[in-house]
Amino acid sequence: MGEITSLFAHKVARQVSPGTDTRDVLKSLGLQPDGPVEPSQVVAAEAYYDFFAELARRDPDGLTLPLRVGASMRCDDYGAFGFAWKTATTLAGSYERAEQFGRRLTNVSTYTIETVPEGGLLHLHRSGERHLGLRLSNEATLASVASISHEVSETQFVPRAVYFRHEAPARTIAHEAHFGCPVHFGADRDALLISAERLEAKNRLSDQGLSAYFDRHLKEEIANRAREGTLDQQVRHVVAQRLSDGVPTLSGVAESLGIGARTLQRRLSDGGQSFQSVVDAARRELSHQLLRETDYSLAEIAFLTGFAEQSGFTRAFKRPDAKVLPPRRAISRQKRNLS
Repeated sequence: MGEITSLFAHKVARQVSPGTDTRDVLKSLGLQPDGPVEPSQVVAAEAYYDFFAELARRDPDGLTLPLRVGASMRCDDYGAFGFAWKTATTLAGSYERAEQFGRRLTNVSTYTIETVPEGGLLHLHRSGERHLGLRLSNEATLASVASISHEVSETQFVPRAVYFRHEAPARTIAHEAHFGCPVHFGADRDALLISAERLEAKNRLSDQGLSAYFDRHLKEEIANRAREGTLDQQVRHVVAQRLSDGVPTLSGVAESLGIGARTLQRRLSDGGQSFQSVVDAARRELSHQLLRETDYSLAEIAFLTGFAEQSGFTRAFKRPDAKVLPPRRAISRQKRNLS
């Protein structure tokens, strides 16, 4: 089941227009309106989306609610993740923390960084039907990224462009005012485009020692959370995080989980699986997501899923047990051909 930190729900409730009642919808999430904010407490993702949509309907200026939520976010709100973000050497380093540790805040979205001629794209990946709550959540997420990017920058942070997959709301002036750049709706991605110069600029509070400390803390926290799932889920989680650096070794994954390599191998075998079968499953899951939700080339997806060459990726998914969806571009072409 998808989950999101309750921090975001409290932030949304606090940014509604004055006079908008929020107490009943907060209670519907199991949250106390006047209680302390516990980022470690999570709420079901679908319930959160419904909550966001309901408050946007109640708010007389609901179209700008996600922008107000984004503008209110500060690095310190995110705990250890926020400290790792702001102590990273450069903004690119901050985005790498989002790519590596973003799942600490939610297990329904991930981030990837793509180098393009214009600079770099920070992609937000979140699957699900594009209903109102999810659209609002995506806008709030990228608005938040812009806010905490500005917070760590020595000069004013302005992206080159912002992209959303969903169609434009009735008014978009506030969106362009918040981001300070063109905002494209109905695009093929949810992403921020940032110049190379901005990505490589030094963060205002950069500190390699502190950043390394918080990185270790986050890795330990994620490993502890992973232990709460089944063993194959834990292994897939670790493997998926490391695939862009190549396929991790059995010993490396075992070390991350705090057990010996032979113990890991034996426990997987007892469950009718092998390390390789779990790695293959992690690759398939990530490939499915990237094929559905991005326009990456097969060569790019091959790299992100740990294949040295596209040919290896193609061969792996020609096996009878490998059911891979075609890229969205191909799906779109098929639909046009049927119409």
